[in-house]
Amino acid sequence: MGAGRKTYGTGLLMEKKAGFGDILEEWLQNNKITDKDASVERTHIPTENKRRLLRAKPDDILDIHGLTGEKAWITLDHFFTDAKDRGCKKLRIIHGKGNKSQGKTVLGSVVRKYIEKCPFAGESGYEKSANGGTGATWVLLKN
Repeated sequence: MGAGRKTYGTGLLMEKKAGFGDILEEWLQNNKITDKDASVERTHIPTENKRRLLRAKPDDILDIHGLTGEKAWITLDHFFTDAKDRGCKKLRIIHGKGNKSQGKTVLGSVVRKYIEKCPFAGESGYEKSANGGTGATWVLLKN
């Protein structure tokens, strides 16, 4: 093997050391998964505007407590589409912590999966404890 070349566990011969992005891209390709964020032209939010948006109250809030996973998915789809059409920039979804669930949280998982599939859902995370903590998720919508 030539100098500077290295074979990784997948048998892939690379000229340079693989970074996380390279490993992720290979894994996505091998598992036939499309990265929804890679296919959309990224819009850059200036740092100060992003900080302001992260501190801002959400433009709309949805509470999906008590819904089944299937009904929650449909409700999320309508909520996100309507919010995008109205020009919302930040949303909050209250899904609960799953304290009454047997095993893992159902609605929290549905929300995370929906955000990953939604083409105009951008950065997201759990709310601060005063706003629901791990029982609520904030989402920034892409332009």
